[in-house]
Amino acid sequence: MLAFVAALLSGIGMAIQGALNAALAKIVGLLQTTFLVHVVGTVLAGILLFVPEISKGNLSALGKAPWYLWLGGLLSVPIVYGVATSIKAVGAAPATTLIVVAQVLTACIVDHFGLFGLKVTQFFWWKWVGICFLALGSWLLLKGR
Repeated sequence: MLAFVAALLSGIGMAIQGALNAALAKIVGLLQTTFLVHVVGTVLAGILLFVPEISKGNLSALGKAPWYLWLGGLLSVPIVYGVATSIKAVGAAPATTLIVVAQVLTACIVDHFGLFGLKVTQFFWWKWVGICFLALGSWLLLKGR
C-alpha cells in the first residue's frame, strides 16, 4: 500500500513540478529552468544523504552498477525540458495525460521484457485496452483546447 501512496504522491508532484517549471521557463528560459531545477534538486538530495532514516543506500557500491544505469541521470535533463515545453504549449492536463500514456506504454514494454534487471511481467491484451483509454482521454483533453 505504501508503494501505491508513493506513486500517487509522485504523480501529483510531477504534475505540479511540470506546471511550475513551465511558468519559470516563461521568465528565465527553458534550458535555464532545466538547469535550475537540477541544481536545486541536487542540493536537496545532497542534504538528504545525511538523514539516516532516508539515506539507506551505499554509494561505495556505485562501481558495481552497469554503465547503462547512469542513463537515468542523463534522461532527466531532456525529461524536465520536454515536460516544461509541452505544458507551456498545450497546458498541464493534456501534456500530463500524453506523458502518462507514454510512461505507461514504455513501462509495459520494460515489464514485459524485464529490462534493466526488473522482474518479467506479461503484457496481456487488457493492458492495450487501458493504454487506448488513456490515449483517448489525452485526445479528448487536447480536442477541448
